[in-house]
Amino acid sequence: MKMFFLLLATVLSPVTASSGESASLYPPWKGERNPSAEKGIVFQTGDIDNMPDFHGNPTTAEFVIFAGGNYFFALDELVAAFEKEHPELRGKIFYETIPPGVVARQMENGNTITLGNFTLSIQPDIVQAGKNQIREMAAKGMVEGPGVDFISNRLAIMVQKGNPLGISSLSDLGKPGVRLANPNPETEGIAKKIQQALRNAGGEDLVTEVYEKKVKRGEAFLTQIHHRQTPLWIMQGKADAGVVWVSEGLFQEMIDHPLESVSIEDAHNEEGVEAAAIVRNARNPRTAGKWLEFVRSERAVSIIEKYGMESPR
Repeated sequence: MKMFFLLLATVLSPVTASSGESASLYPPWKGERNPSAEKGIVFQTGDIDNMPDFHGNPTTAEFVIFAGGNYFFALDELVAAFEKEHPELRGKIFYETIPPGVVARQMENGNTITLGNFTLSIQPDIVQAGKNQIREMAAKGMVEGPGVDFISNRLAIMVQKGNPLGISSLSDLGKPGVRLANPNPETEGIAKKIQQALRNAGGEDLVTEVYEKKVKRGEAFLTQIHHRQTPLWIMQGKADAGVVWVSEGLFQEMIDHPLESVSIEDAHNEEGVEAAAIVRNARNPRTAGKWLEFVRSERAVSIIEKYGMESPR
């Protein structure tokens, strides 16, 4: 494995804190765990030196997972439970929880990613993303086989606690003055599900209003990493609402952030299924195979269900 520290410009711009803003708004959020055995000095500064979606120590890792980030809170617990079953891996697992489109681009670029002045190159053993993306990777020879489906999720609308605008449906997102955090269709798989749900609720006109007209008017902002930016922007007052996975809203409520979720009626909602697959040329294919068995186990399913998700039938 190669590690490089290069002076390169960041492509992921941080959100700047307003004067007096609580540092507790910024991730890593309450309950998140660093799986490293030896952490050394802990140096972290609010919205600047942070990196909440890179977990563990890549230089000592013996098992590496590249994952879409929308269930980072559950993956944290899944990794801890897997370590308990395989104590020889304790402190030796590294995983990323970033948008699936970015994961794919990282793999296509030598498994290398740069954040600000930090560049990381590391060979993954497992990749986790939407099942269609995993199937596409399999067709390209990037992963071994079609993968294992292990999470089923549904959409909800995240709003400020108390729902001050009285948002009750997807159609309300098209109303003038309702500011939105919209996942970027270029890199975030949830965006396609959101657009289809909007289409189900209000036809192509609602999709155009939410994803085109509001963006042009400055009433909607495209996220780069929605599982962090959507809740953060709503808490900061930059956005009033954003469509997320049910599990994301539940997690934010569980850690007592001033947020809540509005249900989307079944006729309009969309399902997302997450899959995992062994990466071609994995360094540790034996452990990767055990991981695929684990994510469908009773213990893993109990963690998944804790956050409002299900194991696919």
